Amino acid sequence: MDIKDLKLLVKMITETDITEFELDNSEEKIVIRRGPKTEYINVSTPAAQMFSAPQQVAVPAATAATAPVTGGAAVEVGETVNSPIVGTFYRAPAPDAAPYVEVGQVVEKGQVLCIVEAMKLMNEIEADYRFKIVKICKENAQAVEFGDPLFVVERV
Repeated sequence: MDIKDLKLLVKMITETDITEFELDNSEEKIVIRRGPKTEYINVSTPAAQMFSAPQQVAVPAATAATAPVTGGAAVEVGETVNSPIVGTFYRAPAPDAAPYVEVGQVVEKGQVLCIVEAMKLMNEIEADYRFKIVKICKENAQAVEFGDPLFVVERV
């Protein structure tokens, strides 16, 4: 399978509700998985600190972004825009160009948010709906994995 077919396959899968796709033939094996990762958050209360160490609690990634945490730092509220592929995150089309989006900006459906470079292909990541950028989760030129949050957003 060439890169053009692979890119088309990833795009088709990200536009559906499919959470896992597997193709296995004599020449190659392709596995694509989507969905929330399980994240671990340390939660402790003053009484618990007196008697034991903080406990780790498994929370789905979608919940972790909106779950209130007591007795600790605030957690960002909102939905996330996640990376559809493994690659390198770029905020702008060129090193000397202005970033596609900034924190606080309202973006329209179809507007380019960033680029994820994968195998020398520049993949534009577009907004699926209208929202406001609350937080940019990755640094420019940082490596990203499939499903990594790129932006925290709030529907408008």
